Amino acid sequence: MSSSRVLVLNSGSSSVKYQLLDMRDRSRLAVGLVERIGEQSSRLRHTPAGGESRERTGPVADHDAALKAVAEELARDGLGLDSPELAAIGHRVVHGGKSFTRPTLIDEAVLAEIERLIPVAPLHNPANLTGIRTARALRPDLPQVAVFDTAFHTTMPESAARYAIDVKTADEHRIRRYGFHGTSHAYVARATAELLGRAPEDVNVIVLHLGNGASASAVRGGRCVDTSMGLTPLEGLVMGTRSGDMDPAVIFHLMRVGGMSADEIDNLLNKKSGLIGLCGDNDMREIRRRVDEGDEEARLAFDIYIHRLKKYIGAYYAVLGRVDAVAFTAGVGENASPVREAAVAGLEGLGLSVDGALNAVRGDRARLISPRNARVAVAVVPTDEELEIATQTYELVGKNS
Repeated sequence: MSSSRVLVLNSGSSSVKYQLLDMRDRSRLAVGLVERIGEQSSRLRHTPAGGESRERTGPVADHDAALKAVAEELARDGLGLDSPELAAIGHRVVHGGKSFTRPTLIDEAVLAEIERLIPVAPLHNPANLTGIRTARALRPDLPQVAVFDTAFHTTMPESAARYAIDVKTADEHRIRRYGFHGTSHAYVARATAELLGRAPEDVNVIVLHLGNGASASAVRGGRCVDTSMGLTPLEGLVMGTRSGDMDPAVIFHLMRVGGMSADEIDNLLNKKSGLIGLCGDNDMREIRRRVDEGDEEARLAFDIYIHRLKKYIGAYYAVLGRVDAVAFTAGVGENASPVREAAVAGLEGLGLSVDGALNAVRGDRARLISPRNARVAVAVVPTDEELEIATQTYELVGKNS
């Protein structure tokens, strides 16, 4: 393709994150964020490559106004949406169900299916749709691609994706494990193989995406065979504000004994549980500071977090049979050395350990933190979901041009 730029859009309910990349060298030309859309205190922060950040404050009424403001900022740097260098726009879409297993060129049928999936992603898919429709209105002539968080996990076998409930009920209501953070897991699994100097199809990796939201995946030869998040992002690891795995009967107990409504329980488990429910903080840096000062509440929260994480490492070791690497990524995974150390402590029998000096080093490049000649590599691999979306978008547009 003669055009080499891809604009990546991540539209939330009240925000738009964006990056413009040149795929010839995978460089970032600009990054930015519009937040608090629909409020009087809206803000746009825009940073061109090699330049000073700029901010605009004031009301941004809706996503249409937000994207027009983004276009104006890009144009100020000679990177406008009308540039012939712009090859495509790639959109992050959280939920693709079983329908979308790969990046997909957007047309009316695709939009209709994303809309049909709103009941299983009520917080995310509507915002993603709004961003897509707005961008298509601004550039109806430009290829636009949906890259789905769930797509990487559609390779799971039915034995991993199915819940043990009545099949007819499950199928009628689309109840199954879908998994999320898929673009991150895909990127990190491939980058880990590259770090080891091996082809992705020859490597088995446990990927631990640890941020405020957290998920684990078992990746065999570049294909996901199990993941911790389920029908929604609530299942799995202990997270910043989400409970993760829990006896489903707790919900019935809270209804019958606690007198709580479905909405109140939803809010409890998604926004008031996890680390913040256990100790009042969901920032791992603050929790570790409190642990170091002898705070027992923070210590218990940290121990519960690590206990769940270690269980998933062991479980996915069993699923894969052979593990070549465990890769830590995202905000906590990349920056919290005590989490990495604690997560593999006691797993030496499985070939897992970290070198204290290597683990303490901070950096923005993929690196090994396991001892030399370790049976299983332990790695820190900074994720790059925007680059993954841009790469998948550019490859698809190239194939169809």
